[in-house]
Amino acid sequence: MARIILSINAGSSSVKISVFKAEQKGQAPSQLAVAEVAGLTAPPATLNYDRGLEKIKGEKLEEKIESQEDAFKYILDLLVRDNGLPDIVEREHITHACHRVVHGGDYPDAQIINAETYHHLEKLTDLAPLHNAGALSIVKACHKELAKTRNIAYFDTSFHATMPEHIRTYPIDPKIAKQNKLRKYGFHGISYAFITRSVAEYLHKDQNETSIIALHLGSGASACAVKNGESLDNSMGLTPLAGLPGATRSGSVDPSLVFHYTHDAGRPSPSSTKEMHISTAEDILNKKSGWKSLTGTADFGKIASSDDSQCRLAFDIFVDRIVGYIGSYFVKLEGQVDALVFAGGIGEKSALLRTRVAGKCRSLGFAIDESKNFQPANEVVANIGKEESRARLLICRTDEQFEMARNCAANTKVWD
Repeated sequence: MARIILSINAGSSSVKISVFKAEQKGQAPSQLAVAEVAGLTAPPATLNYDRGLEKIKGEKLEEKIESQEDAFKYILDLLVRDNGLPDIVEREHITHACHRVVHGGDYPDAQIINAETYHHLEKLTDLAPLHNAGALSIVKACHKELAKTRNIAYFDTSFHATMPEHIRTYPIDPKIAKQNKLRKYGFHGISYAFITRSVAEYLHKDQNETSIIALHLGSGASACAVKNGESLDNSMGLTPLAGLPGATRSGSVDPSLVFHYTHDAGRPSPSSTKEMHISTAEDILNKKSGWKSLTGTADFGKIASSDDSQCRLAFDIFVDRIVGYIGSYFVKLEGQVDALVFAGGIGEKSALLRTRVAGKCRSLGFAIDESKNFQPANEVVANIGKEESRARLLICRTDEQFEMARNCAANTKVWD
C-alpha cells in the first residue's frame, strides 16, 4: 500500500512542507508537491506552491497567519483542497509526518513521537530555545489536526552521534557537563547524511569507504569531516552558534566577548517568551551578529558582488573561517579525502566563494575548473574540479526534505 509522507521544516519565520509518495517500503519516494508559507515575522505572510504545472510564488495571503501552527493549518487545507493532488482527498490519506528537529540530544536516530518522546524534546528546548520551539509547535498541531498520522522526529544532531569522545567533550568539570548535557552535538546532520550518501553514489564507492570534507553553507553555515561514511567532526557545537559565522550568527568567538559587549549578557532577552527562554547574550550572538551586522544585509549574493569595504571584509572573514576548518579536517582525516563538497544555498550558488575557497586549498591538492564552476552540471552531484585535482571538488544539491522521506520509507521501525 502506498504511503503519503509529509516532510516538515519549521523555521523561525516560515513553514515548508514537501509531499512525497512512497509506493512500497524501501522504495525511494517521489515528490508530489512543495508548499511554503513565509513572512510569519513580517506580515503579510506569503505562499510559494509547486505541484506539477501549478506554480505560485510570493502570493500575499489575506488570511491572518501569525504563527507556525497557523501556517501549518493553512498548508494542510491547501493540500486537501487541491484537485490536482488526488492522493490527498482527505487528511486521513496522510500516513506519515516527518519533522525536522534541530536538537535531538543523545538520540542516535529518528524517533516516533509519542508522549514520552515529546516531553524529552521539550526538555531539550533549553539547549536550543531558538531552534526547537517552532518544530515542537508543529508537532503539537500535527497531533491535533492529523490524529491518525504517524509523527517521526528527524534530528540534525543524529548524524554526528559517531563523533569520538575526545572530539565531542569540552574540557570543563565532567560532573557539571554530564548533569547539564554540555558537549558538542554537531548540526546540519540531515543534510550531511544526504550529502554523504549522494557523493558515495556519485563516486561509485561504498558509503562506509567514503571520506569527505563537506560544507553546508547558507544563512546558517557549518563544516563536517566524514570518515568512512560517519561524522568525525562538525564545526557546530553544543548549539548551532559555534563554528562558522552566518547571516546573523557570530560563529565561534572568544567566550568572554559578550560580557564586554554588554553588561546585560545574562539577563533575559526582550524576545523571550513563556515557552522560549533566551538570554541577551544568545540574542546578540544568534540574531544580531554575522555578516548582516557588518554589512546591513543578510543577502550573501549582494555581499559577494559588492565593492563596499564592509562587504569585502565580511566575504574575506567567511572564506578565512571556512578554509580554517578545511585545513583542520584534512589533517584529522590524515589526508585521506575523496572530495571537498560545497552544499547549501551559498555553497551551491556562489561560484566566487567556491573559487576563493578552492584557491586557498591548492596546497592540499584541490584544483578548480572555472568553466565547470561557473556553469556546473544540473545534477544532484556535480564535479567542478580539474582532472588533475588530487581529490574531487564537488557541488551537492542537498535535500533535507527528501532525506527525511527517504529514511521514512526505508526504516521498518517508522514505516510499519
